[in-house]
Amino acid sequence: MKDEPQAMTANASGAGTTPAIRRPGLVTTPLSQPFWDLANDGKFAIQNCVDCGHRQHYPRNICINCWSEKLTWMAAGGTGTVWTFTVVEKPGHPAWAPETPYVIALVELDEGPRAMTRIVDCSPAEVAVGMAVTLQPTWDEQLEQTLLNFAPAASE
Repeated sequence: MKDEPQAMTANASGAGTTPAIRRPGLVTTPLSQPFWDLANDGKFAIQNCVDCGHRQHYPRNICINCWSEKLTWMAAGGTGTVWTFTVVEKPGHPAWAPETPYVIALVELDEGPRAMTRIVDCSPAEVAVGMAVTLQPTWDEQLEQTLLNFAPAASE
């Protein structure tokens, strides 16, 4: 078997190059597809329960508060607070190695639900619990999908 040529990318430190490894693709379901469709419009979608008003993320078939099946989608405002975070030094997949270190955070949206996301546009040392963040949609060429990252909110 003949090896296929691979693109080369510089690693995060700029020292040398590593073969470009494709990142795993998104796995969507009929339940999660509206979330990803709205993400491509730069919106962070959450579910809203028609019966009790509870808001939730990630997508589910029923409301986790009252078990109603009457759920609608709404766009969150795109603001929140870092609830907890970790700095990834060694990723779980080699495709993200050139991007280390990076921050994965649990952000509490102003609407209530918490979402796992990435914090961008700052160094990992700048991220703190309680830090205000805003939605920073980022188009990913490889995945052909907008990813819903967050960045530090502009201070006033």
